[in-house]
Amino acid sequence: MPPSVPSAPDTTANLADVLPSCLVALGAADDTWLRTTGREARITLRPARSVVVVLVDGLGSAALSARAGHARWLTAATGGGSVKRLRSGFPTTTAAALSTLTTGRSPGTHGVVGYSGWDPDGERVVNLLSGWDAEVPAGWLLTETVFTEATALGIDPVVVGPARYESSGMTANVLGGARYAAADSIAQRVDAALAATASGRSLVYLYVPELDSIGHKRGWESDRWTVALESLDGELARLAARCAPDVGILVTADHGVLDVPAEANIAIDPALLVDVVGIAGDPRCRQLAVRPGTDVPALVEAWRTRYGKKAYVVSRDEAVAAGWFGAVDDRVLPRIGDVVVVARGSWAFNDDREADPRKEPKRMIGQHGAMTDDEVFVPLRLAGAFAS
Repeated sequence: MPPSVPSAPDTTANLADVLPSCLVALGAADDTWLRTTGREARITLRPARSVVVVLVDGLGSAALSARAGHARWLTAATGGGSVKRLRSGFPTTTAAALSTLTTGRSPGTHGVVGYSGWDPDGERVVNLLSGWDAEVPAGWLLTETVFTEATALGIDPVVVGPARYESSGMTANVLGGARYAAADSIAQRVDAALAATASGRSLVYLYVPELDSIGHKRGWESDRWTVALESLDGELARLAARCAPDVGILVTADHGVLDVPAEANIAIDPALLVDVVGIAGDPRCRQLAVRPGTDVPALVEAWRTRYGKKAYVVSRDEAVAAGWFGAVDDRVLPRIGDVVVVARGSWAFNDDREADPRKEPKRMIGQHGAMTDDEVFVPLRLAGAFAS
């Protein structure tokens, strides 16, 4: 493995720890359950009757810190210390990260290894965010969700999110096992979470996609993103103020974000794609499936020669050895690209071979998927019964 390839630490708390840690706080899970299910609960939480886990899509710790004046509740220190943070995992993209959160497993175990992934049986790239209804083969998610197991432990799992996601294939799979409460505005979602925790023992997952959507279109440094953050902060402060004192609140995110300048969006050299039959992942984390018989080491070296200062370029074996995807199930291995290209700095890699040369290609401003601190580290804000 080249010395410049970073390793992915697996000894610190990350998104996989969130829901198991909540079950421990609820008194529903213990060391025996963790050991039996192969999960970890490395986030220490105070006991609670019910829990609300708020997942703010695309809210990185760095961006939050930079806009701390517009998010006073989110950035308020508790227990005399600074606001905590978690590692998202890799790749830093919604489909993989949400699957890690809801299953308590790494991508190499649950099987969702990117925004899109290579289907080795169908020999095609499938969209792992919006393609569960028509593209993703049945049984793609290889592990049960924590929600499914929570029911057997006497906990009522509830997902609170926009109505447009209620009947989606991704919800049925990645959020499987939970009752869905549809609520379109953030304020309505807060009200739904308050209702779900008014009595009984509940594990509520409240999803906030608004900031990620704005970040992609306008960038996290835009005024629009800051206004949305202010609004969210106010609603989360209301959630904390109105929750019963025995309800724990945990706020985190699936990944962070950085704004990619126009000049940092690279059109991939077509000569490097001659033997590539599928391009999966995000522009900041490309996974290349190659035709049988391709000299993979030679292709890796060609990419390093061309883009070595702008990206980490590794073979599948090197990525697995570095622990990027966590422990990798044999069934997941062929889903990972033969070559993995991870952007360094603020670069992004685009396949423009079919783009209209008369038009400027459409690019996202806010992007994620790679391994920078801006993308990897997400906030961990504790409130309610979890406040220290």
